[in-house]
Amino acid sequence: AAAPASASMTGVDEASWVELYRALEKPLYNVVYRWLWDPMESQDVVQEAFLRCWRGRSRIRAEGFKAFVYRTALNLAANRRRRKKLWRLVSLDSLAEEPAHAHDGAGVLSHRTQRAIDELPERLKRALLLCELAGMSYGEIAAVTGVREGTVGSRRHRALALLRKRLATQEVSTDVDRA
Repeated sequence: AAAPASASMTGVDEASWVELYRALEKPLYNVVYRWLWDPMESQDVVQEAFLRCWRGRSRIRAEGFKAFVYRTALNLAANRRRRKKLWRLVSLDSLAEEPAHAHDGAGVLSHRTQRAIDELPERLKRALLLCELAGMSYGEIAAVTGVREGTVGSRRHRALALLRKRLATQEVSTDVDRA
């Protein structure tokens, strides 16, 4: 019996692409959002990643689609972050800070967590977000990032340790500031 088109080694057919889009769009958005912290930009990146996959679907193997779309989206998100940082360097808007009274306790925690995640080295952040938010296995993350599974695990572990340390340090300094 012939193999189904979705399992084809020559590309992803339209029906399979739609199924993959439905299965991956939300988890991919969750990862990209934690990368950019902007809902509109995150949605744009996800759409652009899937559009690039659509255009190249004849060259993408079905079993490699997930890794390809995640890699594409993370690269697009990283490019947007770099452009944003460059823009902030020349923009006066970067000097404006949100007033402390604008947050309740949960908002402050969220902002602190965002900042701690943002400060992670890119390779550690990729491993952490793909594992924790996309629910990807170390093997799948290895395919996305191009490193070994053991490296993925150690990067995830190191990212979590850095987050714990940074959040604990921020909490201590915040408590000291209030006293």
